[in-house]
Amino acid sequence: MHYRVFYLFDRSGESISSASAVEMSVRSICEQLLPRLQCADDYLGIIDAEENLMQILCELEANRYWVELPLDAAKASYGRYLDLDQLRALLLGLPAVFDRQDIPGLEYRPW
Repeated sequence: MHYRVFYLFDRSGESISSASAVEMSVRSICEQLLPRLQCADDYLGIIDAEENLMQILCELEANRYWVELPLDAAKASYGRYLDLDQLRALLLGLPAVFDRQDIPGLEYRPW
């Protein structure tokens, strides 16, 4: 499965904007991008076939990642914390189009 990705890795200063998102396979995302999420300002965005967005934020000191499906119109998101193994498993099992039912345990959070 392939998705478009954008990201910011604060330590290295590397970034790709959502407007310039690049296509990557899930395996490449897991192998090349997940290990680079290393500090609080780092993030990874994944765009599906219907332009839905999944964002992944790093909380390295807590050894976890916040995964969310934002709802811009509602100024909120559905999200949950995952450890690295759970995050990899989630990404490897994602469908072509993201749906809240594909990620168990999501909670609603207004911004």
